[in-house]
Amino acid sequence: MATRRTTMRSRSGTKLYAVRDESGQFKDIQTYKRAHAADMRHKSKAEEVAGQGPVEKKVRKAAKDAVKSVKRSVRGAVAAVQRAAKRAVKQVSNPQPAPKKKTVKKTANKTTRRPAPKTTLKNAATKSTRKPAVKRTVKQAAKKTARKPAATRT
Repeated sequence: MATRRTTMRSRSGTKLYAVRDESGQFKDIQTYKRAHAADMRHKSKAEEVAGQGPVEKKVRKAAKDAVKSVKRSVRGAVAAVQRAAKRAVKQVSNPQPAPKKKTVKKTANKTTRRPAPKTTLKNAATKSTRKPAVKRTVKQAAKKTARKPAATRT
């Protein structure tokens, strides 16, 4: 914000800038030469924008937009971290016991084995179970009789 300065001269004739406060007392006194040189070194925003070409304006706008988006995302990330920290503090300071049903189910699942698929049960049943002895002996006898006549003929 620009402050209004009044010009005056000292006893020796040097030109001065004087800044007054609300009550009219001198708040700051500068020599005109130094104050004017400082003013000339700095450009106002309106002068900077007016002196720029269309490319510089686009680049400046893109940079401002990028800064805004980064600020927004960082703000959201900081808020998320703060919420997580609050939750962690609450859980540590006041731990809740786990419900009994869930713990019973979890331990039951870990200790008991799950049933095997039906196909493996069928395969295991056919391999492990033997055929009745009668069928087996009949088949063996049929094989022997089939071999014997061929052997006797020659």
